[in-house]
Amino acid sequence: MSVEEIRADTAAGSAAALRALVPAAASVGDAVAEIIEGVRAGGHDALVRYAEAFDGVVAGTSLRVTEAELAAALNGLDPVVRAGLEAARDNISEVAAAALMADRSVELAPGHRVTLREVAVRRAAIYAPGGRNPYPSTVLMGAATAQAAGVEQIVVCAPGGHPLMLAACALCGVSEVWRIGGAHAVAALGFGTAELDPVDVVAGPGNLYVQEAKRLLAGDRFGIDGFAGPSDLLVLAGADAPPAIVAADLRAQAEHGVGSVVGLVTDSAELAAAVRSELSSSPFAGVAGIVEVSGPDQALAVSEAFAPEHLQLIGAAMEPLASRVTRAGCTFVGAATGVAFGDYIVGANHTLPTAGAARFASVMSVRTFRRLTSVVELDAAAAARLADLAAPVAEAEGFSQHAASMRLRQNPSS
Repeated sequence: MSVEEIRADTAAGSAAALRALVPAAASVGDAVAEIIEGVRAGGHDALVRYAEAFDGVVAGTSLRVTEAELAAALNGLDPVVRAGLEAARDNISEVAAAALMADRSVELAPGHRVTLREVAVRRAAIYAPGGRNPYPSTVLMGAATAQAAGVEQIVVCAPGGHPLMLAACALCGVSEVWRIGGAHAVAALGFGTAELDPVDVVAGPGNLYVQEAKRLLAGDRFGIDGFAGPSDLLVLAGADAPPAIVAADLRAQAEHGVGSVVGLVTDSAELAAAVRSELSSSPFAGVAGIVEVSGPDQALAVSEAFAPEHLQLIGAAMEPLASRVTRAGCTFVGAATGVAFGDYIVGANHTLPTAGAARFASVMSVRTFRRLTSVVELDAAAAARLADLAAPVAEAEGFSQHAASMRLRQNPSS
């Protein structure tokens, strides 16, 4: 792993330099648009052709995984791995359920009440990438959260159908699993096919083709959790932080692959040198950036400008910054709280905003799979009172029929 010194005059400059450590992704827009149109026009037959070409599905094999395959995958799971997955599922479910919101009513005036209700979408899909390795943890993060949200029908796309992925689906009680991935899978989830019904939400990470397909279809065919890019981690550490721990956590996050951005922000030249030495001996490929700052306040300024997916605070001076963090997907406090735990078992969701999107986006939660709706109730007196106030506004906007509708309530006895 190569280590780059980041030198900039401002926090924003340091953040930009860290992001620039990896090149921008190539555009796949035209290719994805062609695949989406192919599925829209060709339906299930086109989906089968794409799955055989891109997902390694053998000709004649059903794209949907059978319940027998799911059961066999679960029964064949290493007991130690199963115990870990079960603990992760339970923790994810409990944390997710804590975010559920009860109905809330606001009495604005006598006879005038507005109730806010959260309701789950009916059908949601979890995209769990196959890529270089299977990610059963991603299945759990999505499926357990959707279940906690109250989603009736959960679909999982597990390209390749690896037994670990299927076992994770079985652990969550998900029976509709498809061995497809890529832009064609996302298109099928949006348009539906003769065998695969469309969904209301698509959530989960994926490669450039998956993210571009989500972007093209979001808001029209389904809702999404966000756009997942390469992983990133920023560690804010003081002189008392253990160099081996800092380096290990940077290496771990870089393990997510090409494009991952990892960086250390520290006010200790000694720690910077020690971590640099640890990283230089690492067998992992990738680039890490080191930013030296004058103190915790400047370290926080760099972090807020960078808006990391993962933020780790280590050391007596850095850990108290946790209450001041406003731009991070998830914050890990203390040397014991390794970011790698967050990828698996702590209960906080690991599907987080990347590429600086923590400025405006949120972690995957039950809210990803729920909609906020309003229920309004007016009695006759409240309607008459509001008509006096609102009808002139409607007329000023040129909506005379809106005004007429409201004015009919001004004299309810007529």
